[in-house]
Amino acid sequence: MHLAYPVVLSSLLFCTGLYGILARRNAILVLMSVELMLNAVNLNLVAFDVWLSRTAEETLHSGQALTLFTITIAAAEIGIGLAIVLAVHRNRGTADIDKLRDTAEGHEPESDGTEDPDEAQGSGRPERGEKAEATA
Repeated sequence: MHLAYPVVLSSLLFCTGLYGILARRNAILVLMSVELMLNAVNLNLVAFDVWLSRTAEETLHSGQALTLFTITIAAAEIGIGLAIVLAVHRNRGTADIDKLRDTAEGHEPESDGTEDPDEAQGSGRPERGEKAEATA
């Protein structure tokens, strides 16, 4: 088999994964797209390992060893990634990446210019050096 076949297949897999990362907003689909990209890299590693072992006298199969290492790392990554996505979904109620960016701590939602005049004077929190008023 020629080297071009697995290289073309892996490039198609990688481009599909890249499209999935750029176009999807669901965190689980983004993780699946990352897995597609890692599988494309694994296919390239094995294909080039077989191709190089035919030309060299020594066969170390370092590409296949790297592939096993990459599969192990990918399994750990998907396990931790899914645990994080499930925890965020339980806390916030969504796995939509855009909505998660909007509700991040420290980021106020953008206002449309129609503020309440009472809220424009202050945030309600005491400034540095001021003491909070006790409300009874």
